[in-house]
Amino acid sequence: MENKLSKTETIQLRKKHISEACQLFFKEDPLKIVSARGQYMFNENGDSYLDCINNVCHVGHCHPYVVEEACKQIRVLNTNNRYLHDNLVLLAKKLTETLPEKLSVVYLVNSGSEANDLAIRLARHYTRGTEMITLDHAYHGHVSSVMDISPYKLRTNVDGSHTQPEHVHVVPCPDSYRGKYRSDQYTPREIGQKYADEVKDTISKIEQQGNKVCMFIAESMQSCGGQIIMPEGYLKQVYKYVHDAGGVCIADEVQVGFGRVGSHFWAFQPEGVEPDIVTMGKPMGNGHPVAAVVTTQEISDKFKASGMQYFNTYGGNPVSCAVALAVLHTIEEEKLQEQALRVGNYWINKVKEMMHAFPIIGDVRGRGLFLGIDLVKDRATREPATQVAQTVVRRMKEEARILISSDGPYSNVLKTKPPMCFNEENVDQFCAKLSEILTDIQKSEIQTVLKEIIDSVEQRTSGSVNLNKHQSSGANLNQNQSSDVNQKQTPAAWSRTTAVS
Repeated sequence: MENKLSKTETIQLRKKHISEACQLFFKEDPLKIVSARGQYMFNENGDSYLDCINNVCHVGHCHPYVVEEACKQIRVLNTNNRYLHDNLVLLAKKLTETLPEKLSVVYLVNSGSEANDLAIRLARHYTRGTEMITLDHAYHGHVSSVMDISPYKLRTNVDGSHTQPEHVHVVPCPDSYRGKYRSDQYTPREIGQKYADEVKDTISKIEQQGNKVCMFIAESMQSCGGQIIMPEGYLKQVYKYVHDAGGVCIADEVQVGFGRVGSHFWAFQPEGVEPDIVTMGKPMGNGHPVAAVVTTQEISDKFKASGMQYFNTYGGNPVSCAVALAVLHTIEEEKLQEQALRVGNYWINKVKEMMHAFPIIGDVRGRGLFLGIDLVKDRATREPATQVAQTVVRRMKEEARILISSDGPYSNVLKTKPPMCFNEENVDQFCAKLSEILTDIQKSEIQTVLKEIIDSVEQRTSGSVNLNKHQSSGANLNQNQSSDVNQKQTPAAWSRTTAVS
């Protein structure tokens, strides 16, 4: 449909009819995007923007094959999944082939939030436990049940309407750079164990209170926490503690799955663990609302035995399944997982090289096309450079039309997770502009410091001059007084005074 509204008209209608609680990127000067292709988005004037943050359009915006498959299916049939159709079972088969053998049962839903909500239900039915363990700064979705386990959002509530339930236990985010246990204090293995012991201690407290662990949930790489890569051995040890307590482990792959890490298809796989439940969404439909929960036969059987049948009107409909199948086909056909590994390594190495020139870059971390750049005021203290991060995000958009965001507890981490078709040329463009901006910021800081030094010297000099003037005036006054006295003294007395002087 042809765009018929001016940007001003669009903004006016949005203000009138859309809640201000619905956030916009770049709210001071929001973008009006009217089309997109690959890793590029286009505004109403035809200006192109390099998209470094859209992990929803996983294989590239408006991918021709994905669009074609969606159109072909919607022309033929779209209905709920209470009828047999091939797309649903073929998608389920394709998904399970990428996962450990025990993860064999698939539930098709509409969004990551819905997937995590269903995962909670499965865990409760299977374990009969009540207590849930989640990471600090975690985000698992926007429906009420998963907001309970999303400190990232829950702690922004100021009216007291939605508080953390007693059955939810928040353990420290396993951040090796600026968390409770840091890389400048412990070895990677020690950090992993210490963070895992926090979970162990939480489980002990739960059991001492006579309660039972239901589940542990974590993104396999924590996105909203500031692009956190799990410390060595952490998930493996945590999964053991949770299983020993009779709980289940849920891997939230909604933002980080489908080959983004490059080395593996799922982000939990490099950690050497096997979850009991995996949730997925966002990239699964390349922008189309489709998501899934995959679990074991045993957990699924317990859910069925509850007598509560599961039905989802849109989940697993033929069109959504066709789209998801097309996405999986494209990842494989275009070797996008391999590209994520190659381009991701190129990207992280290039930014790490920039650390030599820019002390403001405190840490660079990531896997594949999932990169975080932690900006600091001081590398020794690791004090976050929040304002600088906001400046970088704004200038990248305004000056180079490169779209990034910032995140983490202090919003000082430059956050990137672009479409998987992102390439080395895009990396070079990103790094060139980032280098230019950081150079400007560094020069500005040096000039500020020099000005402070000059001002300080001038103040001291000015004070010294004033003091000399004061002393000089005093000397003149003394000389005048001495002259008056001497005029009254005898020549002999005047001579003695002059001699002493």
